[in-house]
Amino acid sequence: MGQEEQSSVGVGEEEEETREVVEKEEVETWNQRKQTLILEISSKLIHGDLEAKIEAARDIRNLVRKSSSSSSSSSSKTRSKLGAAGVISPLVLMLCSPNPDARQVSLLALLNLAVRNERNKVKIVTAGAVPPLVELLKFENGSLRDLATAAILTLSAAALNKPIIADSGAAPLLVEILSSGSVQGKVDAVTALHNLSTCKENSTDILDATAVPPLINLLKECKKYSKFAEKTTALLEILSNSEEGRVAISNSDGGILTLVETVEDGSLMSTEHAVGALLSMCQSCRDKYRELILNEGAVPGLLRLTVDGTAEARERARTLLDLLRDSPQQKQLASSVLERIVYDIATRVDGADKAAETAKRLLQDMVKRSMEHSMSCIQQRAASCTPSNTQPT
Repeated sequence: MGQEEQSSVGVGEEEEETREVVEKEEVETWNQRKQTLILEISSKLIHGDLEAKIEAARDIRNLVRKSSSSSSSSSSKTRSKLGAAGVISPLVLMLCSPNPDARQVSLLALLNLAVRNERNKVKIVTAGAVPPLVELLKFENGSLRDLATAAILTLSAAALNKPIIADSGAAPLLVEILSSGSVQGKVDAVTALHNLSTCKENSTDILDATAVPPLINLLKECKKYSKFAEKTTALLEILSNSEEGRVAISNSDGGILTLVETVEDGSLMSTEHAVGALLSMCQSCRDKYRELILNEGAVPGLLRLTVDGTAEARERARTLLDLLRDSPQQKQLASSVLERIVYDIATRVDGADKAAETAKRLLQDMVKRSMEHSMSCIQQRAASCTPSNTQPT
């Protein structure tokens, strides 16, 4: 390497070192400035008048956003430092203010503090945020209600908060939002209810049958393989465990059909929940629900599920198929026996090494043919039910 090349390399290294030193100094300067801002914000919220409190709440959002732009770890530390600086209690008190601006900015500030910070979530609930949030869920003001729903969703993600929120009376109000809220409000309400449904410490069931019609409508409209569909079907499966819930599903417009469509088109989890709901209905009263499920063309999707579903979904699908047969006691017709027959045939044709793959392909072909036949029958029924266009003379 020549002297000129060595010289250029040396200059480049020096520039890199200088740049690192400058960046380090900038970070240290910003961290010092940030700590000063945190103390100022805390002082305004604790000792300031209402106008100062509102300004401080806005500053929290700006500070967290600015920290997020630098790095996720920086924003996480900022949230923790703000929580430790005593800003949460005065923000919670602002939720009860008669001033709508104070309520809104405090809600936004609390949301910013709670996101991705388990300790702050617990601190917010411990400070008494749940009762005023429940009151805000009753507001006709769409913006405040949406923010309150988002806050309940965020706070309910913490395990320690779930029993407190579940016992607060928030669930019925979240169910109302499923019907009357904004699009984002409905999504947040479903997720919040799903969070609360996983709490084993609930003293009472958080859902009743009134949740079924809006959940069915939301499931109709969403993509069956989405995370939203997984949460919605999970709630419907829970509701199918009560007689009121089962009746509500069967009475809802397209209720059973929507579950059948989810079995056919859903993700692994949504299909598992959907078949669980259908199975719960059929097991509770086979005579009542068997024909209703069969009339929606459930068999093809269930057959496919015995091949492609999760272990739990496969077992549920087999059990439901047995219940849907004319004589469920005839176990020789059970799907497990059918699978063994197909596997034996595949072994003889392609040998033991390829038997599993061949059997799966044969079963999928059977499912496809069954679906085609089922669709043909449905079309024939639809054609026979279509009223004549001929006017009576």
